[in-house]
Amino acid sequence: MHSLATCPSFPPRTLAHDVSETYTYTSIIYCLPCFRFFLSLKNSHCYSSTSSESELSKDKGMHQTDMMKKRISRRGSDLDSFERKELPHKGMVTRYPNEKNNPSTRHFIHGYHLIQGQMNHGMEDYIFAQRRNLDGYDLGLYAIFDGHSGHEVAKYLRNHLFENILSEPGFWENPGQAIKKACKATDDEILENIADSRGGSTAVAAILVNGVKLLVANVGDSRAISCNKGRAKPLTLDHDPEKEKALVESRGGFVSKRPGNVPRVDGQLAMTRAFGDGKLKEHITAEPDVTIQKIDEDTEFIILASDGLWKVMTNQEACDCIKNVDGAEKAAKKLVKEAISLGSCDDISSIVIMF
Repeated sequence: MHSLATCPSFPPRTLAHDVSETYTYTSIIYCLPCFRFFLSLKNSHCYSSTSSESELSKDKGMHQTDMMKKRISRRGSDLDSFERKELPHKGMVTRYPNEKNNPSTRHFIHGYHLIQGQMNHGMEDYIFAQRRNLDGYDLGLYAIFDGHSGHEVAKYLRNHLFENILSEPGFWENPGQAIKKACKATDDEILENIADSRGGSTAVAAILVNGVKLLVANVGDSRAISCNKGRAKPLTLDHDPEKEKALVESRGGFVSKRPGNVPRVDGQLAMTRAFGDGKLKEHITAEPDVTIQKIDEDTEFIILASDGLWKVMTNQEACDCIKNVDGAEKAAKKLVKEAISLGSCDDISSIVIMF
């Protein structure tokens, strides 16, 4: 929410104040634009405590800077003391103004492997795995799309989802909201142009930013986990009809389970969230769960995989399977091979990101 009302702490009225996100520094609360302006002044030493009042006052345009100098000189200059209060996901990608353009603080590599299963249909899994430099950020873009009732939706997602996400206005400032908007827009495109009534796909997508921040969006039952000091940590939760029965019923649908089968929405779809599936769209959604977190030194690797793997392996078993493998591509291949040996007949896709 923007307004030109005076910021509670620092009022350069040329700035559009955004009070939905605030910073507290030595008991003073700043909105985001004012805090960025404050940092730029500090970095340029415009209000250094060694500068005198008379020197700053020589430039009439430095009135606001002079005010800031007086405030900061009374309170010290340790920026580590500020606290951040924010809406969920707000500003999580660019927490500090000078963070953009920094090189990756952690080295990472990726590898992937996929294989067609023994079901009576063609290959319906698609993978996206790409390293990209965008606006000064080192990005790792990774996704698995597991199609059902055809491959068209999964293929469309591979070709368009990341472009839609990264081009969504406000992505760097509020990625959670931007990703949800991009998923909705992509689903609308699919329903209009690709699969109006039948055919759909899951999506688990990860964006690794400068090697230290991870955004994960999940729609359906593909899954992402990390391995931290040998222990598996789930990064997504499957959108299972039994677990999200209330969501389906609130939209006018129902969940049923036949003997020997899995729970299904309206007796048909084995997940509550998917792209496409126009026939069931009133009762399901393509809105993703989005998580954003730091990648610390304890994180060894990340796995993204389709349910062809997760049907036969637990999170910890997948983690243990590759913990001693040297190389991301070798690890991805080993996961697929292990899933086959455990009896998976579905299409199997895996991506491994190693640090």
